[in-house]
Amino acid sequence: MISNVDILNASILIVDDQEASVQVLENMLREAGYRCITPTMDPYAVCALHRDNHYDLILLDLQMPGMDGFQVMERLREIEIDGYVPILVITAQPDHKLRALASGAKDFISKPFDLIEARTRIHNMLEVRLLYKQLEHYGRELESLALHDALTGLPNRRLLNDRLSSAIAHARRNKRTMAVMYLDLDGFKEINDTMGHNAGDTLLSMVAARLVAAVRQEDTVARLGGDEFVIVLWELNHADDVAKLVSKVIQAVSQPYRIQDHGVVMTVSVGIGIYPTHGEEVETLMKSADLALYEAKRTGKNDYRIAARTDRLAMARS
Repeated sequence: MISNVDILNASILIVDDQEASVQVLENMLREAGYRCITPTMDPYAVCALHRDNHYDLILLDLQMPGMDGFQVMERLREIEIDGYVPILVITAQPDHKLRALASGAKDFISKPFDLIEARTRIHNMLEVRLLYKQLEHYGRELESLALHDALTGLPNRRLLNDRLSSAIAHARRNKRTMAVMYLDLDGFKEINDTMGHNAGDTLLSMVAARLVAAVRQEDTVARLGGDEFVIVLWELNHADDVAKLVSKVIQAVSQPYRIQDHGVVMTVSVGIGIYPTHGEEVETLMKSADLALYEAKRTGKNDYRIAARTDRLAMARS
C-alpha cells in the first residue's frame, strides 16, 4: 500500500513560464508537506531534468513561449521508458483540456487555481503513479523469482535452458565451440545430516558465490536443485580452456569453509559436455555432461571427466 508519507516524499517538477504561478504552486505544495519539489521556467530543460531525476509528477503549463506544453509532452513520451508519462497539465483554456488528455496528460488543473482542488488532484495522481511503480516492482520481483533459485539467487533450470540455448546458437552461428559443466558436491548429504539444513543452505550459498567468482563474466552458473549446479561456458577459444576453467572451479570449491564456528571441507565432481562433439542441442549436451559426471563420481570424486564420444553414440541408440 502507498502511505501518505510516500506521497509527500514523491518528486515533483513544476514547469511554468510565469514566476508568479510557479511560486503559488511551490508554496501550496510545501504547505501541504511535499518535500521534493523542483521548479523551472524553461520548457526546453524539462526532458533533461526528467531523464536525470525520473519525477513522480510533472505539473506542466500548456501556454509557454518557444515550446508549449503539448510539444513538451511529445518529447517526454519519447524518453519515458515505461510509457507512463506522469503529467498534470495547467491551463486557463477549457478547450485545451481534452487535447491535453489525448496527448498523454493524466489530469489537469484549471487557472486560476482552486487550491483545495489542486491539492486533491495532485495527491490522487501521485497515489496512482506510486501504485503503478509499486506494481511494476512487484512484477519484476515475480519474474525474477520465476527464473532464479530462491536460496542462492542463481538462474534456475528454466533460465539455464534459455542461456544454454543461446550459447549453443551463438556457437553454431559463429562456428565456435562451447561447453557445459555439470557439478555435484561430494558428501553434501553428510553436512545436512550432521550439521542441519541451515548449515547446508549456508554452504550451498557459499559454493554458489565461489562458482560465480571462478568463471568468466559471460558464463552462466545455475543451480538445478539440491547440491547440483551447472555452468555454461559461453565460448571457448582454445582446446585447453575447459581444463583450465574446470580446475579453477574445483580448486575454488575445495577451499575450507567456516560454518557455525566449524571448519568444513567440501569437494565437487564435474562432468563436461562440449559442443558440438558431445551434443548439438540442449538435451543431448546436458545428458553428455550428466554421464561424464557419473563417471567422475564413480572413479573417485573431487575430479572431472569430459564426455566420451561413445556417450553420444549410446544416447543416439537409446
